[in-house]
Amino acid sequence: MANALISVQIIPKTKNGENVIPYVDEAIKVIQESGVKYEVHPLETTMEGDMDELFQVISKMNKKMIEIGSSNVITQIKVLYQPQGITMEDLTGNYR
Repeated sequence: MANALISVQIIPKTKNGENVIPYVDEAIKVIQESGVKYEVHPLETTMEGDMDELFQVISKMNKKMIEIGSSNVITQIKVLYQPQGITMEDLTGNYR
């Protein structure tokens, strides 16, 4: 059961001011490979699952940015932790 929704925005420092989109694409691949439920939005990506597992995914995302050439990374996150369970559908279902 999902007990958290976490929205994450990765802002990598790129070499010589390169476009960040290829880096963001790699960060999203880390999420895809994790198997957690997620939705990509224009300014952030929201993941649904166990809070501890989601934080591990975020850690891997940051490490991936360094592996592919970023010297540092700013990561902005928003967390909704609800031990009795929460889904994206619970919050946005009325709008779909």
